[in-house]
Amino acid sequence: MRKGYRGYQIALHWVIAGLLPIQYLTGGSIERTHHAVHMGVQPSATDVLQHLVHNYAGLAIGGLMVLRLLLRIMQPPTRATPVTRADLLATALHIAFYAAIIGQAALGFVASYLTFSVAPLHVIGSNVILMMVAIHFTAAAWHTLIKRDATIDRIILPRTDEPVTWTVRSDANRIVR
Repeated sequence: MRKGYRGYQIALHWVIAGLLPIQYLTGGSIERTHHAVHMGVQPSATDVLQHLVHNYAGLAIGGLMVLRLLLRIMQPPTRATPVTRADLLATALHIAFYAAIIGQAALGFVASYLTFSVAPLHVIGSNVILMMVAIHFTAAAWHTLIKRDATIDRIILPRTDEPVTWTVRSDANRIVR
C-alpha cells in the first residue's frame, strides 16, 4: 500500500494551492477600490473585478479548507514511517495552515461584509500565510532535492489500498511495477 492522502484530499490541496496566488495578485485592488470610493472617485473596472475575484476566491478557499479539515479528521493520511520530530513539526505547520487560512477567510468575510475595521488583521494574516507557504515550499524542496525521500509523493500520488512493489531491472536500469 502506498502511504499518504486519498485522491480527493490531494485534489483539494492543489485547488487551494492554486487559489492562494490569486489572493495575493488581487489583494491590492481592495485598497485601491476603497481609496477611490473614499476620495469620491469611481474605481477602475479592473480593480472592481479584482476585488470581486478576491472576495469570492477567499470564500471558496475558506469553504474548501473547512471541508479539507473535516476530511483530514475523518480520514487522516497514513504515515510512511514512524513519527519523528520532523513529522511533529510538519503536523504543527499543517495545523497552523488550517487555522491561519480558515481564520484569514473569516477575517476577509468580516472585513468585506460586516466591518472594515478588521482589515489590518487580514493584511497581517496574509503575511503570516505567505511566510508559512515559504516554509512549506522549502520543506518540500528539502525532501525532494536533499533528502530524496517519497514525502512529496504523498501529496501527488493517491494512496492505494493494495501493496505496490517496485523492482529494478539490472539489464536496463529501469524501475517497473
